Amino acid sequence: MNRALFLLAGAALVAACARPSADVPANDARPAPDAGAGASASLERRPCFGTCPVYTVTVAGSGAVRFEGRRFVADSGTFTGTIPKPRVDSLLGELEAAGYFGLADRYTMGGAGCDRYATDLPTVITEVHLRGRAKRVEHDHGCAGAPAILDSLEQRIDQVAGVAKWVGR
Repeated sequence: MNRALFLLAGAALVAACARPSADVPANDARPAPDAGAGASASLERRPCFGTCPVYTVTVAGSGAVRFEGRRFVADSGTFTGTIPKPRVDSLLGELEAAGYFGLADRYTMGGAGCDRYATDLPTVITEVHLRGRAKRVEHDHGCAGAPAILDSLEQRIDQVAGVAKWVGR
């Protein structure tokens, strides 16, 4: 029940904040089918003017996870892990259903969704490869007008990849 409510709330946010993907309805809450060969989701957190964690994490369609910690993380260096493939398929399905492929390529200073800007926040870059499509989104967290769903999707990639054990926060 809670998952269904979460998915419905996410779909409503997408409808209000971003253009959904043309080939997947935003309210599609069905589990994702097998994502196929070459599917992946990655997230890179870049520096801020403080002690923001700086790292890159990639989740492959097979369930392989690669974490590269650079600064302000508990474990600096490269680490690997594995998560169950159904969790990867679910993550990729959530990204697709939330309209990730319909988001703008950039939410950065001077661009769309960046009317108000703060200079001291990190930039997060996500990239998703799924069923022959690829999308990269650069999200400067100093841009107050970026779709709220984007921040939620970034957090979801971190959660599914299990970065907390390497970041230490």
